[in-house]
Amino acid sequence: MTKKITMQDIADRLNISKNAVSQALTGKPGVSEETRKQIEKIADELGYRYIPRGQNNIKTGNIGLIATDFAFSQTNFFGEIYLSIEQEAQKRNMNLVIQSINQRSIQELSLPAFIEEKSVEGILILSHISTPYINKVLSTGIPTVIIDHHHPNIQADAILTNNRFGSYLAIQHLIELGHKEIAFVGNTRLSPSYQERLEGFRLAFNDYNLKVNEDFLFTNIVEKEENVDQLIKSLAVQPTAWFCINDGFGYFVNSGLKKIGLNVPVDVSVCSFDNGQLARLSTPRITSMDIDLRQYGRKSVEQLCFRIKNHHEPFQEI
Repeated sequence: MTKKITMQDIADRLNISKNAVSQALTGKPGVSEETRKQIEKIADELGYRYIPRGQNNIKTGNIGLIATDFAFSQTNFFGEIYLSIEQEAQKRNMNLVIQSINQRSIQELSLPAFIEEKSVEGILILSHISTPYINKVLSTGIPTVIIDHHHPNIQADAILTNNRFGSYLAIQHLIELGHKEIAFVGNTRLSPSYQERLEGFRLAFNDYNLKVNEDFLFTNIVEKEENVDQLIKSLAVQPTAWFCINDGFGYFVNSGLKKIGLNVPVDVSVCSFDNGQLARLSTPRITSMDIDLRQYGRKSVEQLCFRIKNHHEPFQEI
């Protein structure tokens, strides 16, 4: 199999940095004209494909989709979004280029070749990578839309779920069933979406003039069966209901409660968020806030097409 030539190969040949190669081949300032010509010469000799200077606005028909390895592994949630993105791109006669981003690339702020070479017209970022990494993507000037993530320091279009109001409705449902001692379980540090679900939890309690039992707020739990089991078994007093930050936690809580002899929903209620496969496979099926994952994909491609044609319009959170 022929080894794929990369920017690093060109950098090694000339004993210069990969960043210098990227600047030269994408027409950015920062390298001398003499160095630029040397880089282009070696690139041609090695057969490296790149877009010559002045041609970065070529209509390629390609859009890129990037996400962390972890996000792509969450097929119950992100897999359905990815499929709807692919279908929407095909409807619009666009090619979808996909790249997973590993931890080393995040730490080194190393972008996929199709972004550095500007061989895509637009980019979709699925969920959280890191704010510096996303801003590195945005610095290329390629129109970008973020799916299921936003941050005050990221200036880009975002397609989002209304996490606050969604969790509010879930807690309202539990309160109206008569529950007052409701546990919240998840890891809010992983995503702004999860933090917003905690805010909706508190907002519902406030509107019903109820006090949140802070002893039942478990906001730093790793999403693993053994961790959730240990948490449930450690409680001297059990809550009468659990609100789980996602369906994974809902599945583990439902299972863990049964292990200590509690019957769901007779003895205790469980509610989760996303309404994915785990909520439907659980026995009994878990009450869950539903998200239209296919609409996520359709809307993200629609917004990216808008952004490609309207670079200077204000950014939107949809």
